[in-house]
Amino acid sequence: MQTTSRIYVAGHRGLAGSAIVRKLQSEGYENIVCKTSLELDLRDARKVDAFFQEQQIDVVFLAAARVGGIVANNEYPADFIRDNLLIQTNVIDAAYRYGVKRLLFLGSTCIYPKYAPQPMKEEYLLGGGLEPTNEPYAVAKIAGIKMCQSYNRQYGTKYISVMPTNLYGPNDNFDLHNSHVLPAMIRKFHEAKLADAPYVEIWGTGRPKREFLHADDLADACIYLMKHYESDEIINIGVGEDISIRELAEKIKDIVGYRGEIAFDPTKPDGTPRKLVDVTKLNGIGWKANISLEEGLRQTYAWYQENQGQLKTAANYRRIV
Repeated sequence: MQTTSRIYVAGHRGLAGSAIVRKLQSEGYENIVCKTSLELDLRDARKVDAFFQEQQIDVVFLAAARVGGIVANNEYPADFIRDNLLIQTNVIDAAYRYGVKRLLFLGSTCIYPKYAPQPMKEEYLLGGGLEPTNEPYAVAKIAGIKMCQSYNRQYGTKYISVMPTNLYGPNDNFDLHNSHVLPAMIRKFHEAKLADAPYVEIWGTGRPKREFLHADDLADACIYLMKHYESDEIINIGVGEDISIRELAEKIKDIVGYRGEIAFDPTKPDGTPRKLVDVTKLNGIGWKANISLEEGLRQTYAWYQENQGQLKTAANYRRIV
């Protein structure tokens, strides 16, 4: 991947994609191609084909996807599996047919079995049943992994698949109906602080443990892997440490400066009991995360305060970024 390579970042306005663009720009890559979903609907095979034919892309970072937390996955399962399968299929196939040299597919740690041993090694893929609350999304991501591996085997392409852990950072989705747990907490505690609310309600028991990776660390890892990794096997991207939802809530409460109580609702689903990835392979290649959770949370809350007037809402949820 040269600084003059024509690089397409699919999903450049999302959490992962925007971080990848920032990192590429900071490293001097000057030929970055970006299209909004209004300019290029990646679910439309004919439009995707025309785009690749016209643009002569060398490298692809496939970060475009329909994403969301437990609520969104429960309410829109058909949307999650359909849209992600369409996006992946159209982009990966067009990339092959128009001679893209390198492609990085962003998967997710939700591909691993619900009760996978912890920390989760790459070899655990397809080793058991998935978490029911996000199974359609996970199945789509697994299909994307297998598509990259199959094209590598049949056509000799060099497409890699990375499995990032839970992401957070600038350009995250803070909508309470469709966001993941960390940005939802930031918004809940912030609004409770402004309203002087007596308590903030958090779904579940607070016992599940999650690992959180700042989007800027993810971007750094993705670009590093595009330079140093060509294996057909998937590779995890994470920090190698996790935290309980209860501990996370306490941290965010402190950073936001909220003085009320935290009320957990055990009648709501917890999701997977624990999600910690094994990063032995990634560390062995020479990359480690640099942004601590404390530092990342403070940065993300500052960004939220500065940009909350421009955040996504439930009204534009169906729009793919």
